[in-house]
Amino acid sequence: MPSSSKERFSSKMGMILSVLGIAVGTGNIWRFPRIAAQNGGEDGAGAFLFAWICFLLLWSIPLIIAEYGMGRHGRKGVVGSFVALIGEKRGWLGGFVGFVATAIMFYYSVVASWCLYYLITSITTALPGDLQQANAIWEGFQGSNWPLIGHAFVMGVGGYIVLKGISSIEKVNKVLIPSLLLVLVISLFKALSLEGSGLGVEYLFTPDWSTLKKPGIWLEALTQNAWDTGAAWGLILTYAAYMRKNDDVTVSAFQTGIGNNIVSLVAAIIIFSTVFGTLSPTMGSGEILDVMKTSGPASTGLTFIWMPQLFATMGGGGIFAILFFLGLTFAAFSSLISMIELAVKVFVDMGAVRKRATIVICLAGFGFGMPSALNLDFFANQDFVWGLGLLVSGALISYAVIQYGTKKFRDELINTEERSATLGKWWEIIIKYVVPVEVVTLLGWWMYLSAAEYAPDTWYNPLSPFSVMTVIVQFGIALFLVWFFRKGLMGKNKIKKETS
Repeated sequence: MPSSSKERFSSKMGMILSVLGIAVGTGNIWRFPRIAAQNGGEDGAGAFLFAWICFLLLWSIPLIIAEYGMGRHGRKGVVGSFVALIGEKRGWLGGFVGFVATAIMFYYSVVASWCLYYLITSITTALPGDLQQANAIWEGFQGSNWPLIGHAFVMGVGGYIVLKGISSIEKVNKVLIPSLLLVLVISLFKALSLEGSGLGVEYLFTPDWSTLKKPGIWLEALTQNAWDTGAAWGLILTYAAYMRKNDDVTVSAFQTGIGNNIVSLVAAIIIFSTVFGTLSPTMGSGEILDVMKTSGPASTGLTFIWMPQLFATMGGGGIFAILFFLGLTFAAFSSLISMIELAVKVFVDMGAVRKRATIVICLAGFGFGMPSALNLDFFANQDFVWGLGLLVSGALISYAVIQYGTKKFRDELINTEERSATLGKWWEIIIKYVVPVEVVTLLGWWMYLSAAEYAPDTWYNPLSPFSVMTVIVQFGIALFLVWFFRKGLMGKNKIKKETS
């Protein structure tokens, strides 16, 4: 097996498809349509889409550029790349970025197992005929051992792929991502063929500009774009360690961000068209939107409870259901692989053998993911806490670039001689000023909501799933662990980095 420090993507296409594998996940199909519906006005959700696209340029793409630059420069994982950029004394901060993404991996594997279960169910059994049957399937699944078995299975398969190194990850993504895109295109045509689907598309793209007066719309748009693109997770940084020297950072970042957002829009068109096309004969627009906004237990309502019964009412719905959950499974799996690789790369940089590191990470992933597989309240808590953690990760990446020097970073690490596009000064302004303001504003807003709306009577209780204190305590534990083991995290990160 080749040394991980020498491994590279074999082609630009392989790299872009692998990075899209990070970005294109369940957030595009499972989360985005529901968030768009929840933030739409009386006339439509187009204004939310406008805010969402703004943050593609004001958050996601600038941070993706930073991650590409850091990863290619350091040729290591999140810790090693932070060390290469800002030195050993502060490089351990990259460990928090890695911790957040790994904590998300623990419960993201559970989501992947849900997708796989519903794919198998849509193939082997009849679709639910009404809401009662759909709820019975979901509750029966959650009350069985299948969430735990599925969690173990997807962690095991993901670990096997990562075990073989970046060449294996690249080969898998060259199959998964084109297959996912094909499934989405077929599903798009099917959804648009439904009578009444035009009502859904019209609502999705019609702007209700008055909604932009609400600060919550902008904050939801930023959060969703961060989830959509994978910006600041450290995952793109990890894959960037395998970039070829002549791969252009700026072009790759725009391809990643824009490509991902196109997938989100396609997924939203599919969902809106299906829901409106199926329910419009018996429901008004307001009632249909209520269905779309319903999150259900752990935000499962629309995807896992409503969609199967909607498929049951349409011609060819069985095939459509299989395609939908196949696409969802592919999306979840490609993202999970990148999360496993991030954690494994940190251990490899510390001096561990890849095989041993992969086995340890997957066993830990299964063990620490068990509570989320067995308890939806615990799952929801982890999703809440580490979703906020991504904002801190964005702040730390921005901090590292600022400490290195934004102009120096842009001149030396991005605008290299091999570049095909030149990154302008606008990027420096966003990284230095806009991103920190976004982080402080969004974290402050979420903390306020937690204290005022989510858990007003238990905000001080760390055991309350949506309290301010549960976030502070878990962040504190993560920071302490990363700081305490900082010398071990350095490992071989102290060796001279490659420049090839």
